[in-house]
Order: sequence, then C-alpha cells, then structure tokens
Amino acid sequence: MEAVANQDFAVRALTSDDIDAVVAIDATIEGRSRRGYFARRLAASLREPKLHAQLAACDERGMAGYILARVLEGEFGRSEPGLRLEVVGVSADAQGRGIGRQLFDGLEQWARRHGIRDLRTQAAWNDHRMLRWLDAMGFVLAPNHVIDCAVHGGQYTPERDDPVSLPDGAGPANEIDYGGRPGNDFERLARDNADVRAMTAGDLADIVRIDRVITGRDRTEYMKHKLNETTVDSAIRVSLTARLDGAIVGFMMARADLGDFGRTEPVAVIDTLGVDPGYAHHGVGHALLSQLFANLGALRIERVETVVAPRDLSLLGFLYSAGFAPSQRLPFLRRL
Repeated sequence: MEAVANQDFAVRALTSDDIDAVVAIDATIEGRSRRGYFARRLAASLREPKLHAQLAACDERGMAGYILARVLEGEFGRSEPGLRLEVVGVSADAQGRGIGRQLFDGLEQWARRHGIRDLRTQAAWNDHRMLRWLDAMGFVLAPNHVIDCAVHGGQYTPERDDPVSLPDGAGPANEIDYGGRPGNDFERLARDNADVRAMTAGDLADIVRIDRVITGRDRTEYMKHKLNETTVDSAIRVSLTARLDGAIVGFMMARADLGDFGRTEPVAVIDTLGVDPGYAHHGVGHALLSQLFANLGALRIERVETVVAPRDLSLLGFLYSAGFAPSQRLPFLRRL
C-alpha cells in the first residue's frame, strides 16, 4: 500500500525487516518476547497478502507503532468477509501522539479498498485501557457469544468425553449397539465412536461437501486457505476430521496460537465445526471435541475458545452441554 503521511509519522505496510522493531515494542508492552508469534504472522502475510493487513507507523527515528489484522472469510459461520483486529502497539515514547488513531485509519482504508464492511475484535472485560481505545475508535459490543472452556490437560470430562448413547441398531451400518452404558467410561470414550484424525490436504473435497450441505454455500476457497495453514504451519493448526463407515462425516477447523488480542496464555480457537446431517446425533461432534481436548492437553494448551452467532442456538447448546461457558472476553464491532 502507499504510505499515508500524517503529522510527523507515515503509515505503511509492515515488511519482514520490521520484525525486530515490532518484537521490541511488544516486549516492552507485554513484559516478554513473542517473537515466534509475530514471525508467523508476518510470514503468513507474505504468503497470502490479500488475507492480512499489517501496518506500521514510522518517522525518521524508526517504527513508533504497528497494527495487525486478518480477513475473516468463513470463520464462525460468517457469510460476508470481515477484518479482525488482532494486535496494536505503540512505543512508550510515542504514546499520546495519536499514532493509534493513525494506524486505525490506515486499517480502515485497507478494509474499504478490499470491500470489507466491518471490523471485529475482542478484549478482556477488565482491560480498561483497551476498552477506552476501542470506544474512541467507534467500536460497539457485537451480538456474538464468545465462549470458552479450560483444557485442564485434556483430562476426562463426562459431558464431553462420554460416548453418546444411541437406540439399538442406530449406529453407522447398524454394526454397534451404543444403547447400554459402558462398564468403564475410560475404556471407551466419545472419541472412540468415530475414527478421528488430523486433517490433511486430501480431505478438502469431503469437507467442502459437508459444509455445502450445512450452509448452502460453496466455501471452497475458505477451506483451502485453512488447509493451507495446516500444511504450511502445522504448529498453529489442530484441525481434525471424523470418519464413520470409511467416509468423512465431520470436521473441526481449529488453530492454536499465542498473541491475538493481547493474550499471553496459549489458546486454541475453533473456527468452524461441521457434521454431515446424515450422521447427526451419532456423537460425531463429541468425538471431535474429545480428541481435540486430548491433543491440546498434550500440547499444554490451556483453553479453547470460539465465537457463536446469536441465531445458532443448536451449536451454542451443544457447546454449553460439552462444558463451554461465557468467556471473560467481549466481542466488539465497528461498521464501516
């Protein structure tokens, strides 16, 4: 993008040469270095520039601040693109000079040029400084529900890990009777009701097929981008598929990262969850969640989070029944 001059600073696109300056400013703010997080975000922007808005505010002395955002395509059941503001930082000696506003104005211009009509973000309810800044930038509370669940090392939890009981003969191909309670809940868990595997690029066609049946839309490009993250940066993707009768009947797009929205603890975020309607009430969703928590426990991820639209009562009810609860983080929206 072209540089935008304002007062003594110019807003321009971040480059790979900016990593040291970004990490230094962030370390001063957060009290620790998050080089790995910023290195991944800058690398992702270089791979897919149309999906990332990353700007810097500079003067003759160097960088004074930065803002990072990424395009929301189909996450959380979206049907229209949005832009998610994830990180903003201003060096201590440059604060109070309107740099945050300049960076936000540059982000808004980027969004308009790319046909994006809303900006979204999150903040902890007690992060008063960020809440004041979001208010000054024109954000309002969004209607979405932010919910989360502690991983607790992936330990057994009955509401999530117990297998779903089915009527006699109702299992796939009628080959297993799940009507009776198992003798030992630890011998067969929800994740044993389906063949749950790590998602691979070869799963794309089946994932798109299931998603099309559920949403009525072809979101192939969105799914391709998510699978590309799995292939290129497996460190941040923990996506899964579930198979029954030898076919993929469910999937979960999830990612684990450290840094978005000022978070300092490891968090996994569920972007998309889909189950073939022909296999509804067969425990596929529980199998995916059960395996996800087991995997995250091994990775020492502490919490799982997702965003649910207010109209999606069935998904909200399912996640609440599996142990999710309202988050201490609030969703915000800024219409353009």
